[in-house]
Amino acid sequence: MREHMLAAIAAASGLDALEACRVEALGKQGTITALLKTLGKMTPDERLVQGPMIQGLREAVANGIAERKATLERAALDARLASETLDMTLPADAPMPGTIHPVSQVMDELAEIFADLGFAVATGPEIETDWHNFSALNIPETHPARAMHDTFYLQQGIDAKAAGTADEKTTFSLLRTHTSPVQIRTMLSQKPPIRIIAPGRTYRSDSDATHTPMFHQVEGLVIDKGITLGHLKWTLETFVKAFFERDDIVLRMRPSYFPFTEPSVEIDVGYTLVKGKRVVGGAEPDGWLEILGSGMVHRKVIEACGLDLDEWQGFAFGCGIDRLAMLKYGMDDLRPFFDGDIRWLKHYGFSSLDVPTLSAGVGA
Repeated sequence: MREHMLAAIAAASGLDALEACRVEALGKQGTITALLKTLGKMTPDERLVQGPMIQGLREAVANGIAERKATLERAALDARLASETLDMTLPADAPMPGTIHPVSQVMDELAEIFADLGFAVATGPEIETDWHNFSALNIPETHPARAMHDTFYLQQGIDAKAAGTADEKTTFSLLRTHTSPVQIRTMLSQKPPIRIIAPGRTYRSDSDATHTPMFHQVEGLVIDKGITLGHLKWTLETFVKAFFERDDIVLRMRPSYFPFTEPSVEIDVGYTLVKGKRVVGGAEPDGWLEILGSGMVHRKVIEACGLDLDEWQGFAFGCGIDRLAMLKYGMDDLRPFFDGDIRWLKHYGFSSLDVPTLSAGVGA
């Protein structure tokens, strides 16, 4: 029986024939399975003789099947490798390319422009203290910006205030409402002269077509000797012309109020109507768009940071990065910026090779 079964296994020409041999010998109704079932009916003396013989037959057949299966699989693989070919000259399937988000692109453009003007990029925590976010910036306790309906306060800070243990300089109490705290932290940690921009995420309780609870902002700060409003005007004109890549940019400065600057000015940019859409630029504007706020750094802010008021002066400005992207690239709704819609990203996104450079144009 052993010789017959091993011969059948060796003669199996394929995996299907080998499987038939296995079922015939070791299946539920197989020959060897039937022999194993007879062991229970044998006497101890018969079982002592027949048991090892039947078990030896089962092991020999099982080992023979395993060896023959390995041989057949190797032969099948060799045949497949010999018959199949791969044309290495054919182009590979192109992977789905990713895109740079407009906000990231505009951040890179801003960094490139202001680096050429001698500004460094500064960053700070997004979870801030009352002092860095409000008090050091001359924003009083009664200012509407400090109200619960405008600012996202953390439970940690609320509990500390209720218990009377809050230290507004060290207790992280809120999500920053602007990147101005980065200016404070820079003035506290770095000796003047200072020239920085502070781009980053900010948070306010607001949501509509042009406002979102989380948005992006960039602020600039210059602290030096003999700084005047003229320096601010020239800096902003140079920045706006480089950003929109037009020389016919017209700016208008309007008196305004910010607690952390004095005097304070709003900056409007002229636009022209092209096919019913507002396009920034034009020597004779059809209207004006507010794009940023600015002013000379308030004396109380300089004093809060421990600087000599008689020696150091400065200016600051700030604007929404998302709004800049909307104006430059023709978007009319802020909410899709954060929807993650792949169709929107493909349409408005930028290639990773479109690195902003002044020589090629920051919007290249």
